[in-house]
Amino acid sequence: MNKLGLLIKQLYIQKIKSKSFILLTLLYLAIIAVAVNWSSIKGIFTDDNKYVTIALVDDTKLDLAKQFPSDKEVKFKVVKESKKEVDALVKKEKYDAAVYLTSKDQQLAVELATAKSLDLQVQSKIDALAENAGKVYSVQQLNLSAEQAAKILQTNTVVKQVDLQEKTSNKTAEEKSAGILIAYIMGFLIYLFVTSYLSMITTDIASEKGSRVLEVLMASVKPSTHLFSKLIGVFLTGLTQIAILAVGAYILIQFTAKKSVTDGLQEMLGQLPATYFIYVILFFLLSIILFLLIGALAGSLVSKVEEASQVMMPGVFIMLIGFYVMLSGISNPDSLLIKVFSYIPFTSGMLMTLRLGATDISNVAVWISLAILFATVALLFTISVTFYKRSVLTYSSGGIMQKIKTVLKVTT
Repeated sequence: MNKLGLLIKQLYIQKIKSKSFILLTLLYLAIIAVAVNWSSIKGIFTDDNKYVTIALVDDTKLDLAKQFPSDKEVKFKVVKESKKEVDALVKKEKYDAAVYLTSKDQQLAVELATAKSLDLQVQSKIDALAENAGKVYSVQQLNLSAEQAAKILQTNTVVKQVDLQEKTSNKTAEEKSAGILIAYIMGFLIYLFVTSYLSMITTDIASEKGSRVLEVLMASVKPSTHLFSKLIGVFLTGLTQIAILAVGAYILIQFTAKKSVTDGLQEMLGQLPATYFIYVILFFLLSIILFLLIGALAGSLVSKVEEASQVMMPGVFIMLIGFYVMLSGISNPDSLLIKVFSYIPFTSGMLMTLRLGATDISNVAVWISLAILFATVALLFTISVTFYKRSVLTYSSGGIMQKIKTVLKVTT
């Protein structure tokens, strides 16, 4: 085996056998397991036989009690007592709360009386039922029959979108929702990978340089070979962790998740074309390579491992900016801020993935962003090879700019 292969194998085996890699992978799998089975886990800490009892007082004379159906969480009970009497029963905890329906200015007025705080989910359900009851009340004021009112309220108008420009993707609302979710998952993966493995490659090179191991290693290995081994080894370590998480998530979803969860995921993924996932993978891989190059250069600049956090801070800061810009795009993925950052190579992996899934963007725009990212990676790779030869055995003090000036003065 050649020297490059030996260095990659040694680094790869060392990393996947490390306690930090194993514990972090197990932690991520535990988080995935909790997320997939959250409804079942939540049921363990709640009493299935315990439900909230709501007293319902209808003073509208329109029989709106039918708009408040009971379920396994909330039970509505129509009562005829006065408001004062029902309030007293609520205070004595005979009922968890009381809902009063009255007419006011030809509109439905709803009052929720409680003696103790209700669960947010229960309160949200009552609010939704009250809103629907208000619509029913307003319709009945038009002297329509119950069937006519129900027909009006149940009318569902489907909007069929026709895009006159063939170059756009013409996505439906469901496709955009699925695209947003996938984009945030990929953005979060990029953020986790960069913060973890940027630090790994930077501290590895810095520790070897600080302990003078590199001086011995460079006697038999070219600097470029050492750089390639670090990049490939750390990259393969990250891909291994992602593969383990992907397989683990698949097993958890197939064998432990409820059928509703698996059906929902299949329906969501079915909304997206195969080309979308190809683009997402390309942006993901190129973004990771870009930041690994930054981490390798940062590690070669310092003289000891204690300085590693200082030099890799700009890379982490850039990633944080992209991550928070991506979070801001949940409400408006078509904003100018998202568009601009989707073409910046350091943030396009997150932002163009979001635009690709959540907007009707043309393929030309995606190709331009992908080309810019690829060109940046190629340019940084070329610069890295030359710069690494000068910096890996150069020791200097001072800030980042001073270290860069010192390295530039070195001739190879």
